[in-house]
Amino acid sequence: MSDTATTISGRAWQRMLSGRRLDLLDPSPLDVEIADIAHGLARVARWNGQTSGDHAFSVAQHCLVVEEIFGRCCPKATALERQMALLHDAPEYVIGDMISPFKAVVGGGYKTVEKRLEAAVHLRFGLPPHASRALKDQIKKADQVAAYFEATELAGFSRAEAQKFFGRPRDITRDMLPIDPLPALAAQRMFIARFEAIEAERAASPKAARP
Repeated sequence: MSDTATTISGRAWQRMLSGRRLDLLDPSPLDVEIADIAHGLARVARWNGQTSGDHAFSVAQHCLVVEEIFGRCCPKATALERQMALLHDAPEYVIGDMISPFKAVVGGGYKTVEKRLEAAVHLRFGLPPHASRALKDQIKKADQVAAYFEATELAGFSRAEAQKFFGRPRDITRDMLPIDPLPALAAQRMFIARFEAIEAERAASPKAARP
């Protein structure tokens, strides 16, 4: 066996600042903490960092934008569904943000790890392991709208180019969204605050329908 293979088989976990040790191949919900998620996502850059402004546009801020769009497009969504929208990219606090073209090159292995992490995160917070197809589609639509505005406002895409890849937003305008890149610590705090606000709503309506 090669030294590389030995190293890989010997360590498939990441130490978190909370002290948790998260196994990437078999992640346990018990090792998931919202503080680690917020910290990590606030320091992962969207668009490989190729955005304008003094700060990177973080995945944490992207998640806030997506949840805002999702709430506007689905005003009857439950708190549980909004929490799943907020956490839609949560696995990236461990595996980072890959642009779509690179995901296509990497293939299925990335998706397998991503799905396991998603399930661990969801179960940690009392959510279904994965969203239903209908909910996933709704969150994806919100994600595409967010990507359109990020692309045109921050990442140098023309409107025609962004519309080709992400579609044309309907009933959502740039002024509705907190899209100006924030410092990492501010994005981290806002992510936690929004998570806690939705959790409070869930606690107040524990019988809310599952997606």
